Amino acid sequence: MQSKSGSDDGMMAELNVTPLVDVMLVLLVIFIVTAPMIVPQSMKVNLPKTQAVAQQDQAKNAQLVVEASGQLTFQGNAINDQQLASELKQQSSTPQFQLQVSADKAVPYGRVAEIMAIAQANGVTKMSFVSVPAKGK
Repeated sequence: MQSKSGSDDGMMAELNVTPLVDVMLVLLVIFIVTAPMIVPQSMKVNLPKTQAVAQQDQAKNAQLVVEASGQLTFQGNAINDQQLASELKQQSSTPQFQLQVSADKAVPYGRVAEIMAIAQANGVTKMSFVSVPAKGK
């Protein structure tokens, strides 16, 4: 029978994992900090060179002005929503048609959204918003 004594002549059977965990946490922190700084490498592609070609068919622009009161002016004529819908339906049949909307900055967003919905429902596929560039600061 063996008796327990104060001297420990045998080998230690346990593994101390605390330093391993510390090293792994430090590596994790380093990875988390450096990962956002890694910039994805771009591929070098030799694109073909061509000469500039003028666009054959010019867009047929139609001007729609939305005043601060919400009143619509289409191509210089005052118009209501129903008349706008019929005009857009007629003109949107040509593929070059583009609606340019100039809305006052005081017009509520809901009114502009209504106009966009009318245009989409009547076949307008190209729409742009006209703005004035801000003055330099």
